[in-house]
Amino acid sequence: MKRYHPILVILHWALAIMIIGGLIMGGFVLSETPNSDPFKMTALTAHMSMGMLILVLMIVRLMFRLFTKKPQPADIGNAMLNKSADMAHWAFYAVVIAMCASGIAIANAAGLPAIIFGGSGEPLPANFNDIPPRMAHGVIAKILGLLILSHVAAALYHQFVRKDGLLGRMWFGNRKG
Repeated sequence: MKRYHPILVILHWALAIMIIGGLIMGGFVLSETPNSDPFKMTALTAHMSMGMLILVLMIVRLMFRLFTKKPQPADIGNAMLNKSADMAHWAFYAVVIAMCASGIAIANAAGLPAIIFGGSGEPLPANFNDIPPRMAHGVIAKILGLLILSHVAAALYHQFVRKDGLLGRMWFGNRKG
């Protein structure tokens, strides 16, 4: 088998776009928008909804990965690098799920479900930084960003230095070729 299942390919690229979008939204939009700004409510609604969708799709992707046939693991000729690549892929699942869990913890601690989705009319808290899971959310975001950068660097290395076609495994086409 040469390629991953098309559902895994779709989920990979969809989640990549959503996760990067969520990191940008959280790190550059939400963090820079005061809680008193009416736009913050709209941005939080989008960010939280996207986070919940990411969590659901990540769990679906994990289940699909566990129960579908996949290509043989890539062999770069170095056992330690092969193992670290495998660990990095599993780390993505753990870190993304932890990111979503910390987001849910922040939302619950701040009463956001009632404020944003329940129409309680309550204002947002003055500051989210005082909420304990907020620090974890920020640290996990940085770890996730580093994982993404290393993943992209590894894919580009395979594509343009090794020229081994590894990137094509996570694209559409004949799975048996």
